[in-house]
Amino acid sequence: MKLNEIKDNPGARKSRTRVGRGIGSGLGKTAGRGQKGQKSRSGVAIKGFEGGQMPLHMRLPKRGFNAPGRLRFAVVNLGDLQRAVDSGRLAAGATVDAASLVAAGLVTHPRDGIRLLARGTLSAPLELTVAGASAAARAAVEAAGGKVTETLKVAAEPAEA
Repeated sequence: MKLNEIKDNPGARKSRTRVGRGIGSGLGKTAGRGQKGQKSRSGVAIKGFEGGQMPLHMRLPKRGFNAPGRLRFAVVNLGDLQRAVDSGRLAAGATVDAASLVAAGLVTHPRDGIRLLARGTLSAPLELTVAGASAAARAAVEAAGGKVTETLKVAAEPAEA
């Protein structure tokens, strides 16, 4: 094969249909837009309009709320940590923080901190510095001989009297 012999596969490129170019083309005069009216003109924007009936997006109830100041965490599971230790990306017994997790490829963006969850098992002793950890994850790390340090303290919910 030579450079001057390279060409696309049949049907790989489809040419744009040119409308409004005479009656012989089959798309002359009104160019497939019908007769007159707003939709026959350019610049039409009536998405979601239902002919005066209340549109679906207004008939459905509003639901949910996004708190403007909420914290978003990057999640790391125990199984992910163990796989990283097994593959040599993390050293057993090492201190693990957000920077080392990014370097190991477990997290791409730390966001507001790392949250440690208990999916999977951990057998390597690691000293973890994370924003938060679930109770089960904390227990599993300590059972493996490691330690969890939480940098973000969440206020405990008040006990009901």
